[in-house]
Amino acid sequence: MNDLSTIPGSGCEPATGDLFAPASAGVGKQINGSDHDFLRKQQVPPFFSKGAGLSLVDLFCGAGGISLGIAEAAYDLGLSLHIPLAVDFEPTAVKVYKDNFKFADAIQANVSDLFSSSDQFDNLTDTEQQLRARVGKVDILVGGPPCQGHSDLNNYSRRNDPKNSLYFVMARAAYVLQPSHIIIENVLGARHDKNGVVHKTISALQELGYRVEMAPVDLTIIGVPQTRRRLIIVATKSATEGITKAVERFTTPVRNLEWAIKDLEDSHSSSLEETPSRPSKDNMARINYLFDNDINDLPNHMRPPCHAHGNHSYKSIYGRLKWSQPSQTITSGFYSMCMGRYVHPSRRRTLTAREAARLQFFPDYFKFNAAGSRTAIAKIIGNAVPPKLSYIFAYSLICDNRT
Repeated sequence: MNDLSTIPGSGCEPATGDLFAPASAGVGKQINGSDHDFLRKQQVPPFFSKGAGLSLVDLFCGAGGISLGIAEAAYDLGLSLHIPLAVDFEPTAVKVYKDNFKFADAIQANVSDLFSSSDQFDNLTDTEQQLRARVGKVDILVGGPPCQGHSDLNNYSRRNDPKNSLYFVMARAAYVLQPSHIIIENVLGARHDKNGVVHKTISALQELGYRVEMAPVDLTIIGVPQTRRRLIIVATKSATEGITKAVERFTTPVRNLEWAIKDLEDSHSSSLEETPSRPSKDNMARINYLFDNDINDLPNHMRPPCHAHGNHSYKSIYGRLKWSQPSQTITSGFYSMCMGRYVHPSRRRTLTAREAARLQFFPDYFKFNAAGSRTAIAKIIGNAVPPKLSYIFAYSLICDNRT
């Protein structure tokens, strides 16, 4: 990484408060000094310049949630961001990524076509040699490998999905690109993959000389207004205070829906991002029942026949959100009440994409319309990594490296 001590404006002091204060001392560091204002921000910061800065490679980049958190961390520390490589298989996700990171070299490709699946760290393939030369020096390598097979919500392929082998690509990419730091994000169930891919990846990174730490992170603790827990692996070749300390630096009071989306309650726009889906006749009747009876959970007799006798395990399905609480985990089903507790707290509709994006901690300047359809937008937002998560680790790694 560049010598941050020589870059003007790259001090690690917080905008407000004490960055290194424990949770008991109050609100920790926030993006641009205020998470609340960050989410409502309309103008894109000037992330890229020709000056000294941070070099980022994002594998399995999706729409760019991890990249955005790192971009904002670099911006808050006075650094420009360079992204010589961002990769994802999904064409719509890459379109959204390119639309928001116009300075990045983002490509649609299979990551497994770029990096060998070999766990023998000897010779590079021709493709890997070309990639190393093209990308150059890398400060931070990040990735959120496909997680469907790890998710506890996926009963069919739980923890035994062939896509899980892509997780090890992160170790191979570390061997090829030799980054200073690595951040890997996934669902908690990844630890229990039947082939032990997470532990194999950690062992490989240690073999390459990285100090590796793994821990679960509850995102409500760092201010994300939804109940979401993720597995984080941080690998670095320099000293770092670790995952727990990073979380402590950025701990906030739990945020609720009112904090996150109350101001969007009556937003009027023809944009796909700001218009709700149109529920079926039966679901509209269910939404009306919730409001007419001032309740948040739909009684069994109003549910479909398959749920009518309490034959369901998720009470939140067909439920109404509460202003006073965080949302449930945002998934690609947020447009439909039959996919979870996604009915708006005070309006007879489900969440809009912009509201779901806010709950995923995307600011208003981040645009999703390039995806082209409501279905594609929902998938991209539901699969995204909340930028606050990568922000706290990138910020901490940069500061630890500087000090």
